[in-house]
Amino acid sequence: MTLAVVVAWQVGDAATCDDQLARARGAYERREYEQARAGFATALTHCGVQPPILLALAQAELLSRHVAGALATIDRLEALGPLSVPALKVRARALYLAGRDPEAERVLMAAAAKAPADADVPYDLGRIYYQQQRHQDAQRAFQRAIALDVRAYKAWDNLGLTWEALGDVAEATRHYARAMAIAQTDAPAYDVVYANYADLLLKQGHHQRAFDAAAEAAQRNPRDARNLRLAGKALLKLDATDVAVKWLTQAAALDPDDPEPHYLLARAYRQLGRPDEARAALTAFQAASARAPQVRR
Repeated sequence: MTLAVVVAWQVGDAATCDDQLARARGAYERREYEQARAGFATALTHCGVQPPILLALAQAELLSRHVAGALATIDRLEALGPLSVPALKVRARALYLAGRDPEAERVLMAAAAKAPADADVPYDLGRIYYQQQRHQDAQRAFQRAIALDVRAYKAWDNLGLTWEALGDVAEATRHYARAMAIAQTDAPAYDVVYANYADLLLKQGHHQRAFDAAAEAAQRNPRDARNLRLAGKALLKLDATDVAVKWLTQAAALDPDDPEPHYLLARAYRQLGRPDEARAALTAFQAASARAPQVRR
């Protein structure tokens, strides 16, 4: 191979590496995490094994719910040297989603020792405690996150969840409102607090307001099945059954393993006098119930 050919190959390979990374990052920004995962994996073959790409791959695997893959990628990253705080946080989140809470907590404590001012660490600890129904411990963790970053909108949102779990609707509503106010300027794409608030409003019987909140969540993130499911559920309560079917059908398509949209669709089809579709939805509900994973927030 001549020197000119070698140089041309190297330039072409660098361009392929940069292009692949750009496509993967674009998919990640659009929340197309499955596509981002594939893109970063391909980038490793073009760019070589580099820590930033491994970390990006692990993050995409985590967000696309390839939890085992994320843990394996973090192990590959650790083989190259001590893990950074961002890598430790990805490992802890993957361990949490895998139901390995004690290990996740130990990793977060290690991250806190390295970065005591990082508000994400107490926030992630709070998520673990909330999942364990240790709501007061979760509150303290989320309050610590807010003390480190007063605009930590996810911590405000999750504080709302803890107050709701403790039965204080007024405090839950106040914290959700604070999270929404911050997200309006700091994170316009953040949808989860609107879904959480819609869920609370449904429980209170405020069905129109619940639909409005769920529709806002869906506008911000139309790829999250929960947002569409909550909107459809509110529409059923409002007797807008035809429109509810559209929302619930999309929710079921986005997350076939979630039993609730299928169950709600079965109810809707019965109300509409469409028994064959009701039976099909009920069959889908039973199948989804049998395989539904234990959901972790």
